[in-house]
Amino acid sequence: MTQSPATPLPPPKERRRLREAAALTQGQLAARVGVTRETVRAWETGRTTPRGRKREVYAKVLASLAEPATEEKPVEVVKVMQATEVVQDAEVVQDAEVVPGTEVVPGTEVVPGTEDVEVTARQPVVAVAAAAEAPAAEPVVRPEPLREPEPERESGEVLTPTQAFDALYAFCAPALVRQAYLLSGRRELARESVEWAFQLAWDRWPEVAVDPDPAGWVRAAAYEYALSPWHRFRPRYRHPEPPPSDASDRALLDVLLQLPAPYRRTLVLHDGVGLRLPETAAETEASTPAAAYRLMHAREEVAARLPELSDPVALGRRLAELASAERLRAARPPVVRAGSERRARFWTRAAIAFTIAIIGATALTLRTAPTHYEPPVAPGETVPGVPPRAAPGPLSEEELELRTKLRQETANGPERLVPQVR
Repeated sequence: MTQSPATPLPPPKERRRLREAAALTQGQLAARVGVTRETVRAWETGRTTPRGRKREVYAKVLASLAEPATEEKPVEVVKVMQATEVVQDAEVVQDAEVVPGTEVVPGTEVVPGTEDVEVTARQPVVAVAAAAEAPAAEPVVRPEPLREPEPERESGEVLTPTQAFDALYAFCAPALVRQAYLLSGRRELARESVEWAFQLAWDRWPEVAVDPDPAGWVRAAAYEYALSPWHRFRPRYRHPEPPPSDASDRALLDVLLQLPAPYRRTLVLHDGVGLRLPETAAETEASTPAAAYRLMHAREEVAARLPELSDPVALGRRLAELASAERLRAARPPVVRAGSERRARFWTRAAIAFTIAIIGATALTLRTAPTHYEPPVAPGETVPGVPPRAAPGPLSEEELELRTKLRQETANGPERLVPQVR
């Protein structure tokens, strides 16, 4: 869609520069516009373009940031901010437009002027108009989301590789451990998968640091390790771990573990993490129709065993509750970095030792190998017409006496008979 002349927008890089110049984070700017932080990030990277009322509000906010004097916020923007705070506390919503046929949670009221807030059909959005006027309610304990939050960075701050890795680990590791637990059903394997993935990321940090989605890179590596079939041959994984204490959690985990690995991974990414179908297909290395079929089949299997989870929204909420019910804690970033460096040193020394062994074997072969060709001795052949050589027969008495006489005489000295030529 082309930009309307009435509401022009600066380029994506200029949008980010204006926000950073005003010392605002993406979450604060999202609260002013009335969208989520993921949506602002997509606008600043150029992946999506705002449309409709969001475009007008976004353009006004950027124009106010460009002006030196600040004006008072309109009442509608304040209401949008209040509604957005409730939305962000409920769930992390993706940067996607309103899907036709989206189901709205019963009992939900939308603030006037915020009907075009981007939502998806997989996550509930609750925005009460009288949130600011109603008295403060008691805090509700919600399950920790499975989606990794976006790290906040101050404008103009330059991070070292260690600080950048620690920040990525701090924001992604807790959610990745819960996701790996849903995939494998084992607590220790979940922690090991995340630790191994981040060790691999630190070993290849120059590649991961410039990746457009470092969290997705690490998530894919952790999923591959958690779903590896070779774990079944390890002695420590031959015995099952204790199941969850709650009966409903045990039933849901049993259904997940009975699904094939690609179907389980697709279900966790789409309904648990909240990725869109094309992103889920790309991460699972499948086509979009194949990912849609896997998702539909996985939902049917879960609904057949647990009819109360036939709704995708309820299923996503139950997945988050199941993962949050377990005490899953990842190791600290320095421990992960030290393990990665230790493993890199081990494999480097092993490669050096293997190379030295090959060089030694080659030198020994060159030292002991023959320097010239020696033809083999041909086997004997029978010559026709020549009688075979007869073996000597027994000695006569005269020959025996002569042999005895010769043996008794000395072999050297003047007494030895010397033959004379006649």
